[in-house]
Amino acid sequence: MGGVRTALYNYLFAKQKGGDFLLRVEDTDQTRFVPGAEAYIVEALKWCGISPDEGIGAEDKLPNGGPHAPYRQSERKPMYRAYADQLLDAGHAYYAFDTPEDLEAVRERAKQAGNPNWQYNSITRTSMKNSLTLPDEEVQRRLDAGEAYVIRVKMPRNEEVKFEDRIRGWVSVNTLNLDDKVLLKGDGMPTYHLANVVDDHTMDITHVIRGEEWLPSAPLHVLLYRFFGWEQPEFAHLPLLLRPDGNGKLSKRDGDRLGFPVFPLIWSNEETGETASGYRERGFYPQAFVNMLAFLGWNPGTNQEIFSLEELVAAFNLDKVNKAGARFDFDKAKWFNQQHLRLQPEAELVDAYLSEARDRGISIPSSEFALQAMHLFMDRAEFIGDTLDGAAYLFADPTSYDEVMVGKKWTAEAPGYVSDLKGVFAQTDYSEASLENAFKAYLADKGYGFGQVGPVLRLAIAGTTQGPSIFMVMQLIGQETSERRIENALRTLA
Repeated sequence: MGGVRTALYNYLFAKQKGGDFLLRVEDTDQTRFVPGAEAYIVEALKWCGISPDEGIGAEDKLPNGGPHAPYRQSERKPMYRAYADQLLDAGHAYYAFDTPEDLEAVRERAKQAGNPNWQYNSITRTSMKNSLTLPDEEVQRRLDAGEAYVIRVKMPRNEEVKFEDRIRGWVSVNTLNLDDKVLLKGDGMPTYHLANVVDDHTMDITHVIRGEEWLPSAPLHVLLYRFFGWEQPEFAHLPLLLRPDGNGKLSKRDGDRLGFPVFPLIWSNEETGETASGYRERGFYPQAFVNMLAFLGWNPGTNQEIFSLEELVAAFNLDKVNKAGARFDFDKAKWFNQQHLRLQPEAELVDAYLSEARDRGISIPSSEFALQAMHLFMDRAEFIGDTLDGAAYLFADPTSYDEVMVGKKWTAEAPGYVSDLKGVFAQTDYSEASLENAFKAYLADKGYGFGQVGPVLRLAIAGTTQGPSIFMVMQLIGQETSERRIENALRTLA
């Protein structure tokens, strides 16, 4: 969900400004490659209605996805070396020959000395094996010999790096608190830091809207823009999505534990077999999912909560995105779906209702019957399936009766009540209003209270005392069925 919300905010901002929403796959860390993830992302964005204008997923709109192809960083690998060399030549980066074993050893020594957070930085680099400490001839020999190395940024020492974030205001970090991040790995693949900056520049990205977890990396990116002599884009770092209970970032484990999805669509990991439920499969409308996500960290500043995607585009404002984390509330998510359920075209609702009924093995006589039956249960429904829950008596005569309510309400006088009402109702046109008026007139004439007779009538017709207006139910099922059910109840509950 967090990734979709980030994409949504980028989409809303781009569309509002007349710009393009671009999808680039940042797959430089091959150890984290997950088969099927790219196709999943494209499908999820499409379901949400925020498909990219350019890049991955836009191949049907533009040749190769657009003018900045390729859009997978792994396919752009050859171009990054030239930019790393540019930084080397300018003295803003250096070769580091330290092996993983070397780094592990120095970290262990630092830990033993009481420094568990050792960093490769402007101070510690002076004692490591790199092109800043080794003679030029030794560096060249190692390179010629094909010795493994990485290219690290040469972080300035004791310098304040300042930049303005659209959400958090001015951010200032001293470089003494920053490490010399790897820019190019031993296999020639760039890290996120180099690839992201280079690609944002070469793809004409004007605004970088991303999660809060990337805020610590922003000072490095600001420096890289300066080192290259490029104009940096505007930054906006979004607040975290927080778990419903307790503290901390929302995770899949929270969804598993509390019973709600954290993925837009059902997800299956081809390698591990791990699966996760999705909002689409739980019956959420994409409009409701998007509406809910938009409000996790943003508020329009008005009382309006229900928005179409077009309305979100018009109302979205980065300056109204909160700094604090947004706590997720699944009940609120269902409320959003409830509101959007009621906004759906009637014909589409009927089709969905009939489809759900077929899946449950329920036979419904007509679309008109389906429409009326659906509306009987629409008031409290959050999903279309809710309008069928507890509604079995609309489609078939009761085969059992609520034992508890029978014990409380089906007194010795009850058969007389429903027998009388059968005759009273036979004199009406069996419309809801006529049935209700006839019922009230019967109570007034006999001096009975509603609590004496109403539950008894409902038991006879529906087998339960719960549900919508019994007169609306009787209008829907008709006189013949209603009278048959009263006779069945009289025989069964005698």
